[in-house]
Amino acid sequence: MKIWRYLSVLLFGLLFTMSSFGGATVSANEKIVYHVPIEETVEKGLSAFLERALTTAEAADADLVVFEVNTPGGAVDAAGEIAKLLADSPIKTVAYVNNRALSAGAYISLSADEIYMVPSATMGSAAVIDSTGNAASKKAQSYWLAAMKTAAEQNGRDPIYAQAMADVDIDLPEYGAEKGKLLTFTAEQAKKAGYSEGTVSGKAELYSILGVEDADIRSIEESLPEKLARFLTNPIVVPILLTIAGIGIVMELFSPGFGIPGVIGITSLVLFFYGHLVAGITGYESLAMFIIGVILVLIEFFIPGGIIGLLGFTAVVGSLFLATGDPVHMTISLLIAVTVSILVFILLVKVFGKQMKFFRKMILTDATKTEQGYVSNPNRLDLLGAEGKALTDLRPSGTALVKEERVDVVTEGSFISKGSTIIIVKVEGSRVVVREIPDSN
Repeated sequence: MKIWRYLSVLLFGLLFTMSSFGGATVSANEKIVYHVPIEETVEKGLSAFLERALTTAEAADADLVVFEVNTPGGAVDAAGEIAKLLADSPIKTVAYVNNRALSAGAYISLSADEIYMVPSATMGSAAVIDSTGNAASKKAQSYWLAAMKTAAEQNGRDPIYAQAMADVDIDLPEYGAEKGKLLTFTAEQAKKAGYSEGTVSGKAELYSILGVEDADIRSIEESLPEKLARFLTNPIVVPILLTIAGIGIVMELFSPGFGIPGVIGITSLVLFFYGHLVAGITGYESLAMFIIGVILVLIEFFIPGGIIGLLGFTAVVGSLFLATGDPVHMTISLLIAVTVSILVFILLVKVFGKQMKFFRKMILTDATKTEQGYVSNPNRLDLLGAEGKALTDLRPSGTALVKEERVDVVTEGSFISKGSTIIIVKVEGSRVVVREIPDSN
């Protein structure tokens, strides 16, 4: 009986081991799918996040990456970076448009290998505008049209529709895009035009169509630092940060010591550089340049000369441009920040009568006033109108005897000979002006 018991245990062990190996084989053959969201405004922070997501998927030897797109668009340069990431990736990519893929979002979707849309989704309306919201230059528009055309062609789609999304001169009335209007596809229209592989009710149906319903589906979400970086690098947030920094610095000039305004100003600048560093838009060289610039400006305060201060100011401004990599947007942001800061400065001085306490230790504010008993030179107003004799020739200055006192005098310009009678006609501090009195004889 013991032998049978041992044999039973041995057989059970062998069966368990074989089942384990079989399970391992199934797991090894299981497909890996990554789900990555593309939400909100397209900017450099999103580009950095998607680069991390694709790197992670490639490291895991993934079979498919599904990008769930829901964006109103955004920066053209960031969209270009994202499109290149998708084009260079060895993994199959699918754009799952869940709601909207407008402007830069349409370009990103066209750069994926396949596109699927939910019934209520829209895709298109990809006109390129500048930082002020106006139509971009002809050069920028030409570049964008070429980029849209290329994105469509590389995946075998008719480029005319991609161009119509960005060019109002293309007439497609059958899709509701007459001349003067940009093309925006519905899910049904996109499928009809070959700009969508299909319309799906949700992710479950999408995975079923793609044949990965039983795959190992992994989601990659933005980390808290990445979310914060995307917010801080938003084109609308950047001028706000710089404006807050400017106001904080201006108000700190009127504070008796380093206080809350200075802390707020510095915090805004720290957040500005933090966002751009985490988003991968800039490196530490811009931060180093900024710190060097601030140090040079502080040195200028204590050792005035002009050149050091100018170098410091140039370094500070240059670091801001280096951090963003977008000179047009940074110029507009700085103009907004400087204008608001100047208005706050004028308000504090003219309306509230504030004085810059920051400079009190470096600027002499004491005054010597006559009302307080200070006299720089003797004031001889008591001699005004008095008569006397010229003790010397006045050419035009000389000495006269007035009220039994020798007084240094000067004529109005004429020569007065020694012994002539004079009268004092003007006294300006220690300057006594005389005029000759003609001899009555």
